[in-house]
Amino acid sequence: MLKIEDIISRNESVSLVGLGYVGMPIAVAFAKKVNVIGFDINAEKIDTYKNGIDPTREVGDEAIKNTTVEFTSNPEDLKKAKFHIVAVPTPIKEDKTPNLFPLESVSKTLGSNLTKGSIVVYESTVYPGVTEDICIPILEKYSGLICGVDFKVGYSPERINPGDKIHRLETIVKVVSGMDEESLDTIAKVYELVVDAGVYRAESIKVAESAKVIENSQRDINIAFMNELSIIFDRLDIDTNAVLKAAGTKWNFLDFKPGLVGGHCIGVDPYYLTYKAEQTGYHSQIILAGRRINDDMGKYVAENAIKQLIKADRKVKGAKVGIFGFTFKENTPDTRNTRVIDIVKELNEFGIQPLIFDPVADQKEGLSEYGLEFNNIEEMTKLDAIIIAVNHNEFKEYNIEKWSNFYINGKDKVLLDIKGVVNKNEAMNSGFIYWGL
Repeated sequence: MLKIEDIISRNESVSLVGLGYVGMPIAVAFAKKVNVIGFDINAEKIDTYKNGIDPTREVGDEAIKNTTVEFTSNPEDLKKAKFHIVAVPTPIKEDKTPNLFPLESVSKTLGSNLTKGSIVVYESTVYPGVTEDICIPILEKYSGLICGVDFKVGYSPERINPGDKIHRLETIVKVVSGMDEESLDTIAKVYELVVDAGVYRAESIKVAESAKVIENSQRDINIAFMNELSIIFDRLDIDTNAVLKAAGTKWNFLDFKPGLVGGHCIGVDPYYLTYKAEQTGYHSQIILAGRRINDDMGKYVAENAIKQLIKADRKVKGAKVGIFGFTFKENTPDTRNTRVIDIVKELNEFGIQPLIFDPVADQKEGLSEYGLEFNNIEEMTKLDAIIIAVNHNEFKEYNIEKWSNFYINGKDKVLLDIKGVVNKNEAMNSGFIYWGL
């Protein structure tokens, strides 16, 4: 079986299977220490990397140009590696149940190119049991090898935070697990090559899978609580942010804010846990309640946009509404599972086709995923209302005068500031009708 010395001596290589926002930074990090093969089925994406371009903006173009990663879309190149890290997305279906197709598909591809003595580590978020009950049988079927004899498997949940330049792969403790002590030791030592913060050896693969899925479920529930507070305080005509600032003076008050909860983790992972819970006969109460609140926030924002337009004596149907920001979070081009789309859809129901400007978003992804063509900044003029949906750094640099220039002439400029980008008092003193979560 593979040993750490084989990797360090470069006699054997590491492969990254799936080169998105998670896999690509891992590949680049490992390539500074060992031989790395970066595989993705998307040939266009591979060509982009080969041309020295980082579409994710996670490591930057320079890092891509200078990396020694062997980028490839040819699955047979996986035979050159003995330590495989799988980092593909695990989305949900329309009915909110797990969509394991990407994971099953990549397991077939990897299994078809797996060699004796290999170790396979999954990083994709799953419910407890997926690695052993679903992935291993696929690997065995397509490789003709026996798990535990010819190859071994582990799980190490990804903790990369897209767009975050502080909490990186190297600075976050890495949870690792293996099917036995031998595989766990090798897996831990391989990750220790790049993770400066160190690794935590989980008791089992199921423990590691569970740890990952509850991390984001916990965050989702906390944000749902803040969103519910925002709804309550809005009805009481109390500033939610002012309340949170006051409460935040206590040492053990948790620092969460209301907002749209999207992306491929927080808005998805809780459904993986509740799905598995239901298989045991338990119906989640707290987790699903939090999901319902967060899933409805886009509609809530849109409804308040209509209320503010009416307050400003603006017509609703055909109103010119500008949405600033479409990605699921700030300073990342990733639009997957963005909940800003919920605002767009709800406004459409009121006869409003909003203009959308996002200087960071992946334009091609916006078109392919949502059928939306984003507007340029020059088109964001003579607006009846503005919704600041994402707090990109560029938007934070806009002063109140710049925001004012986007509107049609007249008083009562409607501004819905979802992320608290604009100073509320300054906006109101400048003739804005201001509303925020």
